[in-house]
Amino acid sequence: MFLLYATHTACRRLYKFNSLVVGLSITLLFTTSAQAAGSTLSLAQAIQQALSANPSLKSFHFREQQLNSQLASAKLSPAYELGLELANFAGSGEFKDFDQAEATVSLSSTLELGGKRDARIAVAQRSRSQFETQRELETLSLLGEVTRRYVAVLAAQQRLALANSAEALAKEARNAVAKRAQAGASPKAELKRAEAAAKQAHLSVYAEQQQLRYLKVALAALWGSDKVSFESVSGDLYAFAEDVGFEALFTRLAANPAIQLFTAEQRLKEAELSLAKTAASMDINWSLGVKHMSASDDTALVAGFSMPLFTGSRNAAARRAATAASNAVAVRKEAALLTLRTQLFGAYSNRQQAIHIAQDLRQEIIPALQTALQETKQAYQRGRYSYLDYVSAQQELLNAQRSLIAAASTALRYGADIEQLTAQPLAASHYLSSGLSSHYLSNSNGSAPTLTGLQP
Repeated sequence: MFLLYATHTACRRLYKFNSLVVGLSITLLFTTSAQAAGSTLSLAQAIQQALSANPSLKSFHFREQQLNSQLASAKLSPAYELGLELANFAGSGEFKDFDQAEATVSLSSTLELGGKRDARIAVAQRSRSQFETQRELETLSLLGEVTRRYVAVLAAQQRLALANSAEALAKEARNAVAKRAQAGASPKAELKRAEAAAKQAHLSVYAEQQQLRYLKVALAALWGSDKVSFESVSGDLYAFAEDVGFEALFTRLAANPAIQLFTAEQRLKEAELSLAKTAASMDINWSLGVKHMSASDDTALVAGFSMPLFTGSRNAAARRAATAASNAVAVRKEAALLTLRTQLFGAYSNRQQAIHIAQDLRQEIIPALQTALQETKQAYQRGRYSYLDYVSAQQELLNAQRSLIAAASTALRYGADIEQLTAQPLAASHYLSSGLSSHYLSNSNGSAPTLTGLQP
């Protein structure tokens, strides 16, 4: 019955993790359904590669072999022993040779009582169940880390695109200052400042390129690769909606392998306690053999048995230790559940805050700053505003764009944390929203984002 239950449980767990992988694959609205010539990586592909080649997961294969061997050993009955005994030889007098010798050949073993073999098997099976939960926990942690690093690469791509647009905008400002300087409307020092700003913008592009390269290497390391085989990752950084309610999320915490691990450990301790109790039952050691007496050339059967005394009292300490270990697991489970609740609430609150910031930036702040920059540029060209006003308007819009990228990536990272804590994917509707797009950071044709829609 237990083997059937374990098989059924393993199937349910496999189905649950397949569902989680599918949910995580939807997480970022990976609109590109196919990988283009191996240059674009999707989250689903990243997860698949990590699950198949992550070094930390490979060690579970050897641990599984170890547990299978332990289970096979637990199923063995006590071994049989073949014995040979010689007596009454190599002595003095009539016993100086083998004329009076007696030889006994016997077969002996132990008859286990109290269900010891079944208890050993139960401990081995519970250890296997705990191992499966540990593997699920490690797998879930890997899925969360893949998602977080993937989001980091996606955000870095957006920051690089923004840096390119900022460089183009700095060059545009430099050209505008140069025209005014040639007309004698601006001092040469102002032109120097504009040229320096353009060079600094170029340095920012280089820094973002290096950061993106590092983050891609960190992502590829999750499937044990020291080379990056993709050029970019696909996804919409700004496709998210409101989270489900916290209480609904909290009810899913019981499915977290970190909690299930305590349940598996509790069952293991209970099995160990049952095994300790069986040790109180006395085992019977038996032997059966044939004795040959050289003096009379006769043979006879020999039988015997033995059993230990006071096994119950000698095993009391082991039973108390097993009981205490089982009770300690229950207490640690309650403490872990409280800790996970706190972590879940933190991820839930921070995600809501990040979504709120991103929405305000996208719907109100950035449009206002875009309009302000366009009007400031026109006023600067007419000589109504100073260069400082023009640069300040650019920087305010740039800062808002950077804040939007940071808020969007933060929301997605906390979404991955929630999925890892609940061991379930958030509903697709909480990531996919036709009304939300990267309108303020990209053109509809997929080209590099521009900050104002103005042509240099």
